[in-house]
Amino acid sequence: MTTTEESPARPALTPLRQARERFLTGRPLPDGVPDEIVAAWRRARFFGVRHDLTEPAEPLLPARSALLTAARPVLERLAPALASGQSSLVLTDERLRVLWSAGSGPGDEKCHDLSEQEVGHNSAALALRTRHRAEVHGPEHFLDLWQDVSAVSVPVLAPENGQVLGTVTVASGLCTGCTPHPGAALAEATATAVEAELLARSRTTERVLLDAFQRAAARPGAAVVALDGKNRLLSDAAAEMLSPGAVAVLERTAAANGSGRDATGASEAYGPCEPAGASEATRASEPYDLSEPARPSEPYDYDSARHRNVSVAFDLELPDGTGTARVTPVRHEGAVIGVVAVVEPPPGEAVRPHARQPRVALAGRSVPWRHATAKAAELARSREPLLLTGERGTGKTALARELLTARGDLDPLVVDAAEGLVDEPDIWATTLASDRALLLRHAERLAQADVAALNSLLDERPDAPLLLTYTPGTPPGPCLQRLLDTLAVRSVTLPALRERPDDIRELLPELAPGPVPGRPPLTWTLDALRALERHPWHGNITELAHLVRALAEHRQVAGPVRRAELPDLVREGPATRQLSPMELAERTAILESLRRHGGNKARAAAALGIARATLYRKLRGYSL
Repeated sequence: MTTTEESPARPALTPLRQARERFLTGRPLPDGVPDEIVAAWRRARFFGVRHDLTEPAEPLLPARSALLTAARPVLERLAPALASGQSSLVLTDERLRVLWSAGSGPGDEKCHDLSEQEVGHNSAALALRTRHRAEVHGPEHFLDLWQDVSAVSVPVLAPENGQVLGTVTVASGLCTGCTPHPGAALAEATATAVEAELLARSRTTERVLLDAFQRAAARPGAAVVALDGKNRLLSDAAAEMLSPGAVAVLERTAAANGSGRDATGASEAYGPCEPAGASEATRASEPYDLSEPARPSEPYDYDSARHRNVSVAFDLELPDGTGTARVTPVRHEGAVIGVVAVVEPPPGEAVRPHARQPRVALAGRSVPWRHATAKAAELARSREPLLLTGERGTGKTALARELLTARGDLDPLVVDAAEGLVDEPDIWATTLASDRALLLRHAERLAQADVAALNSLLDERPDAPLLLTYTPGTPPGPCLQRLLDTLAVRSVTLPALRERPDDIRELLPELAPGPVPGRPPLTWTLDALRALERHPWHGNITELAHLVRALAEHRQVAGPVRRAELPDLVREGPATRQLSPMELAERTAILESLRRHGGNKARAAAALGIARATLYRKLRGYSL
């Protein structure tokens, strides 16, 4: 759920109503109609939505909705208050299917699906897309049915990862000039209460999984892993024994074995699943217990597991010669919430520890991060020179190591120019000549002679397996600029953390210290997460990592980290407004264009296809 924000000034509804009539009859639109509203009308026409729709199709609702289960107590407390008014309260899932509604708002009695593909522009669809509170009034809607309706919607976010699970909408009669919508406070409060209920349920299942992990790991030296699709707990022995590939197999096993699925096998946005075929008595009386007699093992097949829930323990062979894992489902209140795996090395072989690869470089699902890492992975496959640029702390070195490992370069020569003296350039040449990869960190700190030697080396061998990291700062000298120009076609700029705030929730568990028996994993309140997402993070991932480690080591209280525990600068938030996802993408494009054109604003504007005055205005708006 987003915090309450000031609503932008809305266009006058009477001219907008006239503009809508012109749009529906194919006549030219007058000036002054907001571009986003015209685009929404055009999308509705593209989807084939009829503006005079009277019988919307009923969607096929999920057999079980974890969101509705958590939200129902909250919604039923509010329902009596809506019975006598002229407003309605609606809950949708992440596909905008109506799960629950109450009240007597106009125009919503027949609508069971609020997706734009079915009913065109509306506040629920807008809130789902923007992840912020959204309002739509009267003629901004596409349907005739809603021309006298004003609605406000707020997204409901999963407490553990910020995923949008659905929306809460309050609809009422048309309220001209109402900013914000009179029902905004009710929608905000309802979404907050639903998120709190989801968080409480999440904590319970996490506690059950943690208890199962601790019981299994009580034996000294036991290699134990617990997974539920959101959390991953490894004992010290498992961390040393398991390779990244073996951990990935266990994670896929947890997903295929039923974690996060309902009784029919259908994936849910949130919550546990129910094992197929379990009776009520069985579901209530079968907790995870390692002291149970071993149940018959069965061969494991990923393809068949996708279509059935396995509720008994089984053995699983792990890759990389790791050994065999005894996988046991963990159940709570009749549902499978995760698995615990006890790993045994191959008979007669000692445990072979695997170096744990940094996963911070892979954490993140935002568009800027996925674009950058996908491009880097594609370029790295050829083993030709690759340049990774970005602000300090953005994860350049971590990503470089991941790329080298992924293509099989397990023993690169690593040189850090920031540490002072570097290896002689002839050692670099010998390394590259032997086809051994060279990772050169902080290229901006190289001495001019070393840069000149590197340029000569690339002239002689342009396909050398060289990987450089570079942090822009002071203007580069002629030699360094030549090196950057040479590698420009094979360079990737990593986005700053403030340009991908949605990734912070994925980074936090990766940055936290490993699990300690008796101490629950570090969790965060929604208020603290929002403060972290609003902070500018000038030190990027490095700064965030220091904060997480400090909290994990020094906090004296139990439970999730609260906003009050964060440093002052993080807790109070930035003075400037938070940019929308579209603005973040636009800002990233501007920065990339400026970098490619050496800071020349005229050339950057021309490359972007905008006027130079527009570029200056956007630079001021983004405080660049």
